[in-house]
Amino acid sequence: MANTGWGNIYKKLGARPVINATGNQTVRGGSTPSATVRDAMRQADESYVEMEELLEKSGQFIAEQLGVEDAYVTAGCYTALVLASAAVMTGNDPDKCAQLPDTTGLKDEIVFQRMQHYTYDRAFTIPGSKLIYVGDDDGCTTETLESAIGENTAAVAYLIQAEHEKGVSLADAIEIAHSHNLPVIADAAAQIYPLDYFRRNAQCADLVCFGGKYFNAPHSTGFICGRKDLIEVVRRHGFIGPRPVGRGMKVDRQEIIGLVTAIDIWLSTNHKVRSKEQNGRYAVLAEGLENLDGVSCEVHHQERSHTLSNLHVTFDTAISGKDAAQVVHELDAGTPRIKVNTHGKETIVINAYTLNHGEEDIIANALRHLLLG
Repeated sequence: MANTGWGNIYKKLGARPVINATGNQTVRGGSTPSATVRDAMRQADESYVEMEELLEKSGQFIAEQLGVEDAYVTAGCYTALVLASAAVMTGNDPDKCAQLPDTTGLKDEIVFQRMQHYTYDRAFTIPGSKLIYVGDDDGCTTETLESAIGENTAAVAYLIQAEHEKGVSLADAIEIAHSHNLPVIADAAAQIYPLDYFRRNAQCADLVCFGGKYFNAPHSTGFICGRKDLIEVVRRHGFIGPRPVGRGMKVDRQEIIGLVTAIDIWLSTNHKVRSKEQNGRYAVLAEGLENLDGVSCEVHHQERSHTLSNLHVTFDTAISGKDAAQVVHELDAGTPRIKVNTHGKETIVINAYTLNHGEEDIIANALRHLLLG
């Protein structure tokens, strides 16, 4: 690592900088905007702007890029889900908007398949709404989903991930919701690759929420896109609206510019070239671990992941004298501090998407030392 001042800004505070080989995780700081994004943010810093106008114009830019009616920049995907939940309860009625989180007299139930339950579905309840789980952990039928819709239902929510083997499909969930004149809120946080998949997701539901960190926008950004009439309500609930639910969920003007710059770059990037470059970094890692007894390296490609692939380093625990969890602990305790994932007791998983230049060599040297036995 050529930068001898690496991490000093953190060390000054007593925090240890990290080589992050785990991908875009909030607990590791999320993302590293490119030099182009940082320069755009610097230019944004040179003058003030009317935020209402900036939010409108940036939303229009995103909408044009993704082929949707409108969009709104948010403080991450979680905020997008909160504002979407508020919007479907109140519509554009100013009195209803002002009364949240008191939902008296409002349709305040959001139907959601239990098998899709995840850590952050609490976002749907923040403005006062209630999640109505349907089905069980093993699946849900269209009949079960439809029977949960009642007079207090405001929307149907859906988590877009790899195809669920069981449960109601997104297409069926949308058909059921629309047959009851209800909108669908989709969480598509990291579902941004391949690019045609990104655009399809953006266009799939009435309100669709994304996280900016996955395409290297500033960590604290995201956006919501979809029907123009609903985005107008989202805007009302946003941080500069009248008595807004989202007042504490502000986005800087610099961050908004960073996000639109990053999404423009993402949609114009040759991702085949990016994949080739990433595989080259894995080759460096594999070369650094050559001739170690019991150690093998294999690249695992991920068809619908923005990180494209990762490297599985599998080793014989009898030779190394330690398992994967112990190796992870020692990498974390080392200098520099290195964060990796595991797969079982014999495999270290390295993701190159969040590595800085040259960090693959540092990881290879550290791993070689730990796996020599």
